[in-house]
Amino acid sequence: MKNLYLIIILAGIMSFIPFKAMAEETPADVQTVENVKLDMRGYNEVEVPAGTFIPVVSAQEISTQYCPVGYKVRFTSTNDLYMQDVNVIPQNTEFYGYIEKLNEPVVGTNASMIIKISKMILPDGFELPLKAYIYTSNNNLIGGEMSAPAEWVKMPHYQSKIGNNTTLQIRPGRARKVGEHTVIKSGEDRLIILTDTAYITHTLTN
Repeated sequence: MKNLYLIIILAGIMSFIPFKAMAEETPADVQTVENVKLDMRGYNEVEVPAGTFIPVVSAQEISTQYCPVGYKVRFTSTNDLYMQDVNVIPQNTEFYGYIEKLNEPVVGTNASMIIKISKMILPDGFELPLKAYIYTSNNNLIGGEMSAPAEWVKMPHYQSKIGNNTTLQIRPGRARKVGEHTVIKSGEDRLIILTDTAYITHTLTN
């Protein structure tokens, strides 16, 4: 009988003890951290295809006379480039590269160079890699034209329709001078051509 009273008393005492530890372990009562809404651009990647032209201006003078292979160069875009209504390459984007190949002037041919562009930096400082060159219609070779004649030859020109008169014409001879160095002046307008697709994953926001 005494044991029965003890059990009843213990049961009554236990009913007043708060089950705090158990409540903390109940998943339904655990507080969850709300999702933080980040200020994302909500922007899908844009592909700028190979063959795209980008108008730029040279930020420095580049000469075959004193700029060796590997010489670093910089150009700045002069216009906004839009793709799919998105300004993917804003004005004042900077393009960095180097002289990939250089040919010294020789008899008959001016000096020439090829400039490779390897990256661009947007006005907000974001950097993207590129595969591009400074464009020319001669396989991107800047310079390399035929040098000036070393001599001029007088050639008679007969005009039978005008009383068999003969006139002398001056034509360049076969000999050519040593070529001149090729220079891109600071501030000179040029075109960059992409030789591979550029994947633009970043744009400026107003």
